[in-house]
Amino acid sequence: MHPDLTNEAVPGAREFYPLNEPEIGTPWDSDADSGGSLLFKPLTIRGTTFKNRIWVAPMCQYSSDNGHATDWHLVHLGGFATRGVGAVTVEATSVVPEGRIAPEDAGLWTDTQIEPLRRVVSFAHAQGTKIGVQLAHAGRKASTHAPWVQRRAGRGAPFTATEAENGWPDGVYGPSDLSFDEERYPSPKQMTEDDINKVINAFVESAKRAEKAGFDFIEIHAAHGYLLHSFVSPLSNTRNDTYGGQPLENRLRVISSLIQRLREVWSTKPLFVRISATDWAEGPEQDADGKWLQWGIEQSKILASRLQNFGVDLVDCSSGGNWAAQAIPIKPGYQVPFAAELKEALPDLLVGTVGLITEPEQAESYLKEGKADVIFLARALMRNPHWALDAAQKLGIKVKPANQYERAWGQITVPIPAPGR
Repeated sequence: MHPDLTNEAVPGAREFYPLNEPEIGTPWDSDADSGGSLLFKPLTIRGTTFKNRIWVAPMCQYSSDNGHATDWHLVHLGGFATRGVGAVTVEATSVVPEGRIAPEDAGLWTDTQIEPLRRVVSFAHAQGTKIGVQLAHAGRKASTHAPWVQRRAGRGAPFTATEAENGWPDGVYGPSDLSFDEERYPSPKQMTEDDINKVINAFVESAKRAEKAGFDFIEIHAAHGYLLHSFVSPLSNTRNDTYGGQPLENRLRVISSLIQRLREVWSTKPLFVRISATDWAEGPEQDADGKWLQWGIEQSKILASRLQNFGVDLVDCSSGGNWAAQAIPIKPGYQVPFAAELKEALPDLLVGTVGLITEPEQAESYLKEGKADVIFLARALMRNPHWALDAAQKLGIKVKPANQYERAWGQITVPIPAPGR
């Protein structure tokens, strides 16, 4: 007697999708481990289990309709969810309209933006993949052009998007009135205490919408020179009140208040924070007299420790973006040493690393050497969305591709009889 030959559906999905058993990106034998690979070892955070450690980093797409996700996001993000990654992170998603990097950025500042994202979330879940959203505010780097628009304008053209170009150059603000680049970026207004409180409240309301959309985790964007990073760095925060200046405690006040508020409303699910570990400005982080000259790894350790105490589960360690004249020594894994220092200082805090990680053996080594707990990939996945399955093949691990793609991955899958046999 033949076994049941029904093409089984994913239970509870909004439409028909074939059920993958085991899940895409996990070992074929459900009783087997990851074959010694840490990349394919599950990770559980606050009861949420991520099937492996290959995670999609947030990647701005500049393809939203007044902050609303479109079918581009369904295809772009859904494609990763079908190809074996352990988690997908939706791009920087602004908590207020004026917090967008560019006019076409994603948003969660209004309830009408929930349903388009819920559609993406539902599809990812139907493929057995966890999905989160990066909540953000661009601060003094807001109201700029999408990269390809800027490229068409040519070298030396202003980055600022004018009102005629759907921008809001007069509505840009930051911790101080210092522009990121006076010749090409908007001139920001210094935020008042009321402005700060409104933005914190906006993050909280966006987190509530993320819950309604069904996201599994939230990442807060506190890197790359955007609002929260610009508050913690002495290069961009020259205020003389309790929110800035030379005292580190002052510069950490906004992000500390924000994370505590978020933990109240996002109380049971994983909460991550992306930081820049250094500004990459010339000179040391601190002078001989103890004056902080720029943001760097020592202050990052203090921030990470505080975030851990406030209930943050993982720090996603990036760098740069706050100093226009930054000099970054680009090479494979150039940001990994910062993640390693955070991990050494705070061994109980989960740390993710990102940046020119392209090879499976390279990624695996960072995990095995204890330099990070999770690998975030961006450009490598855009070039090869099947990176996770390629990695399994190179590492000698048999993992499950999507049912629909099994015939393309016969070399790493359980053999399937040809039709008619």
